[in-house]
Amino acid sequence: MENVIKTALLAYGMSGKVFHAPFISTHPGFKLVAVTERHQKNAEKDYPGIISNSTIEETIADESIDLIVINTPNFTHFDYAKKSLLAGKHILVEKPFTATVAEATELFDLAEKVGKKIFVFQSRRFDSDFIAVGKVIEAGKLGKIHEVHIRYDRYRATISPKTFKEEPMPASGLLYDLGPHLLDQAISLFGKPDTFHKILAKNRVNTQVDDYFSIHLSYHNSLNVFVHSNMLVTDIQPAYVIYGHDGSLIKDRADIQEEQLLAGMKPTDEGYGIESEFKRRHLTTIDADGNRTEELITSAKGDYTAFFEALYQSIINGAAFPITKEQVIIQLEILEAK
Repeated sequence: MENVIKTALLAYGMSGKVFHAPFISTHPGFKLVAVTERHQKNAEKDYPGIISNSTIEETIADESIDLIVINTPNFTHFDYAKKSLLAGKHILVEKPFTATVAEATELFDLAEKVGKKIFVFQSRRFDSDFIAVGKVIEAGKLGKIHEVHIRYDRYRATISPKTFKEEPMPASGLLYDLGPHLLDQAISLFGKPDTFHKILAKNRVNTQVDDYFSIHLSYHNSLNVFVHSNMLVTDIQPAYVIYGHDGSLIKDRADIQEEQLLAGMKPTDEGYGIESEFKRRHLTTIDADGNRTEELITSAKGDYTAFFEALYQSIINGAAFPITKEQVIIQLEILEAK
């Protein structure tokens, strides 16, 4: 295939091994050329012939690389993104893109100056559950929407050994971990809110960072969107609850891709991305005569391959990328606000 994008990962931990390498290696438009592995050298077993550098500086300096995936701890994103752009690479940066709007603006300005592109890895736009929700909204089945709840809860009472998530440093804490996912979904559906109000809390024993957040996004047309995450939830609630003039939608968080990828499944395997039929997916509508209809919506296949296809088309053919600079800035304005 012509126009193959030679790609490198700056790390080969969970994110590199699970969320990036399988898709880069199975997409004909990409070639996974190199990774950075400071200590254990594991990538060669999965991808024979791959270059394993011991330092990030070696990977960034490789003149054969077209695209650098910055999948390092949150507080390093700005520094490595800037170095990669200055080295003449396109960059794909995991969420959160940066810790501040000022850092993001500097990187976008630099990318324009050096003629390279920035992409932010908002993969959960391509989850089966979110795709299903988007289709119901787009079809207008709920009528005018007035209230939306998007949740991502877990039960993790212990402090993670990943210090960059648990110590008070730039872009640490739950807000910067799961907040980018939920805010991106809300912004992609409804745009920039007119106002917002944010609540943070610390509930785990000995936590140094927030492990709870609730953000209320207000829109001019009386739409109110609430995004929540809590690390001490034992009974997980629906991920999406949406109320409209003509109906309501209740949908569990059901995307199975992460679980399948962790088990070693490839994106090209049969059954990949198909969520369980036992997950809650109730759509209730009421027509003009007051007749009530209940149905179980069918979710589309979740597949992060679509993200990498959009990335490929943007680099090679100049196609518009679905996660825009403006959306990233809106998200960071909310994350950064006190």
